[in-house]
Amino acid sequence: MNRLDPRVRKVWAVKLAAVGAGLTLAAVVYDVSNLLDPERWLPLGLASVTVLAVAVAFALVLPGLRYRYWWFELTDEELVLERGILNRVRTIVPLRRIQHLDVSQDIVEREFDLGKLVVHTAGTRSSEVVLPGLPLRGAEGLRDRIKAYILDDAL
Repeated sequence: MNRLDPRVRKVWAVKLAAVGAGLTLAAVVYDVSNLLDPERWLPLGLASVTVLAVAVAFALVLPGLRYRYWWFELTDEELVLERGILNRVRTIVPLRRIQHLDVSQDIVEREFDLGKLVVHTAGTRSSEVVLPGLPLRGAEGLRDRIKAYILDDAL
């Protein structure tokens, strides 16, 4: 089984930090809007401090745990993904069921030269499988290997 690129931990941390910043901002707005309310149900600043502490803890801990439990393997006939911290999920994608492939990057992944391989399969349920945290060249190479199998299998 193969691991994701270690830089994906930083990508996940940045994304979690951005979500945490948004939630902290919402908590600050709540605190400020209830500043003079004598019947507020939370002491002043408690919401902001709590949300900030939880967001920082998540941004520091979750990316490492998520990375630790993410594996993938490309065999001759299938792509196997295994992931999950509390709930382990093992996804097996038969290569003959793949419809098309995408390699994509969002703005944070682009900064770390990482990408994700998006595999579209036949069917409607779970028809899109995403393999994140690959070096961009590695994602393109994996896409080309799967594409070669699909083209060979079609003949």
